[in-house]
Amino acid sequence: MSTVLEAKNVNKYFKKPVLFHVLKDISFKINKGEFVSIMGKSGCGKSTLLYILSTMDTDYEGELLLNNELITGNTRDQLSYIRNKHIGFVFQFHYLLSEFTVLENVMLPAKKLGEKSYQEIENDAMQKLKILNIEHLATKKASRISGGEKQRVAIARALINNPSIIMGDEPTGNLDSHNSENVFNIFKQLSKEQGLSLLIVTHDEDFAKKTDRIITMEDGKIIA
Repeated sequence: MSTVLEAKNVNKYFKKPVLFHVLKDISFKINKGEFVSIMGKSGCGKSTLLYILSTMDTDYEGELLLNNELITGNTRDQLSYIRNKHIGFVFQFHYLLSEFTVLENVMLPAKKLGEKSYQEIENDAMQKLKILNIEHLATKKASRISGGEKQRVAIARALINNPSIIMGDEPTGNLDSHNSENVFNIFKQLSKEQGLSLLIVTHDEDFAKKTDRIITMEDGKIIA
């Protein structure tokens, strides 16, 4: 099994107002095609960890490897490129640009990466919308579609650069049970059919139970 993401002995301290050890010696791996959830009570460090794993926060001790390459210590520009190319994000809130069409929203990260022509990016974006069964929404303004549809568009956008891993922070947090199940099934299908790795922070036990593996956190440590 090839490892997509690995954290080695990650420690994180908040310096203010007093020194607080928020992540304590975190180590784990995620393999290609693996669908992993992170659970734990509010304040246990889940989101802080995700922030480090996503390369947004560089103020930590330890090592982070993506596709077996050390990315700890890279410059801000290098990390920005790695993040855009290799990591797809799905948040609790979809962060779509409401005045753009669905298709334009999905194309944005690829335009930012700038490695393909406009036509290629547009074709890729349609392809992703098809995978998620929402190609019929392509020309609609993002403000004109339902909540469940918005989250699908957000997933399509996360997929546009064919990332190594998708990271989600409570991606079903704002959805009803029907739409939550939809999102779970989409993720499951992506891991099975496209060999995509997924790391999802969630409070939803039903969701987590169906993933390949649950990483449980408490007080800044992995306990299971």
